[in-house]
Amino acid sequence: MVAKLKDVADLAGVSVTTVSRVINNYGSLSKKTIAKVHAAMRELNYQPNALARAMQGKPSKFIGLIFPNITNPFFAELINDLEYRLFGLGYKTIIASSAENEQIEHDYLGMLMANQVDGIISSSHNLGIREYQQITSTVVSFDRYLAGNIPIVACDNYHGGELSAQYLIEHGAKRIAVMIDEDTSVSPTLNRVQGTVDYLTKHHANYTPLDLKRTNFAETFPGKYDGVIATNDLQALEIRNVAIQAGKKINDDFIVTGYDGSKMIRKIEPSLPTVVQPTEQIADELIDTLMKKIKDPQVEVDPQQLPVSFHEPA
Repeated sequence: MVAKLKDVADLAGVSVTTVSRVINNYGSLSKKTIAKVHAAMRELNYQPNALARAMQGKPSKFIGLIFPNITNPFFAELINDLEYRLFGLGYKTIIASSAENEQIEHDYLGMLMANQVDGIISSSHNLGIREYQQITSTVVSFDRYLAGNIPIVACDNYHGGELSAQYLIEHGAKRIAVMIDEDTSVSPTLNRVQGTVDYLTKHHANYTPLDLKRTNFAETFPGKYDGVIATNDLQALEIRNVAIQAGKKINDDFIVTGYDGSKMIRKIEPSLPTVVQPTEQIADELIDTLMKKIKDPQVEVDPQQLPVSFHEPA
């Protein structure tokens, strides 16, 4: 149940007017009173909400979108699809780029809760954001485990990993580097690596896992490798550029596969073999799941795992 202004006042032992004055930093109040009100707000996980007060308890018709960044073409396209579809349903969006920074995401969550958005769609790449365990708004996640009660919409990451490995083997790669983003969560994206490793192992392929955070592309590639499985398209293009400068023939004696397959990447760099995640289907599934949970927070939602495909160079 969402805490109200009166709940804070009762817990703090002050009037509703006093709580309002603390929230709005209005008038002269003792430090002791201010501290009591803040303590009550923290205990009740209460967020001051000017927008909801103005709307007298009606739905805000705002949805918050939290994504790691909007410079990645895949996230940009997914956000665009979400915004367009939500607008058609009568919702406005508040877009927050967490910049893969825990403090920024913490502050954005506070802002979204303060405005009591009707729901949040998050693809957080920050671990340990405890607010997701306490949040009162409806939350749906894309591809990330945020909390036990938050439904996850995901594509078939395992098959995506298989497709990348299959492409390299079928095109003759013998010494393969597998880029790994060390993630200690239980997010579905970990299945990509598992799918890749299982396929390579099954076909007795020689591969080396490389920690993304500890790998200097310019010093590592091309090196001894003739194939690389990257974690996303931008990373794949960066590795390809390093190999080109070293004199390698891309998709001939050095092959790199990407992941995400945004429309923009496939248009400007059609020679990049990459796993394609269908942004329009993802947006539909995220919104459908969110609307079901907004209508009935207790409903059990079991979103379907969405299929991926593989873009091969023409």
